[in-house]
Amino acid sequence: MGKIELQGLEFFAYHGFHEEERKIGNRYEVDIKVETDFDKAAADDMLKHTVDYGQLYNIIKEEMEQSTKLLERLAGRIAERVFKEISVVERLEVSISKLNPPLGGLCKKAKVSLHKSR
Repeated sequence: MGKIELQGLEFFAYHGFHEEERKIGNRYEVDIKVETDFDKAAADDMLKHTVDYGQLYNIIKEEMEQSTKLLERLAGRIAERVFKEISVVERLEVSISKLNPPLGGLCKKAKVSLHKSR
């Protein structure tokens, strides 16, 4: 098994439990790690036997564009799509951070992480 990671993907999006958060928007950071068998790709140098970074990024981008109340739900949607659309992914970890969340005090980011296997 091998791991492929995209780190520090940045988006401006409209997520949050409170309606005001979904209207104003905020900055978010997404990290994703997927695990797949590298044997075929290592042997034949063919993209179809591994994970296309562009496809992975586009899944995340499209899900970030759909407003949600909870980051947990957003992480779940990303995981569902990755497993549905990229058949070689066996396990994944996705983390979503809301930068400078509106908590009434200093907080660099609020982060949720989801680990899933097929």
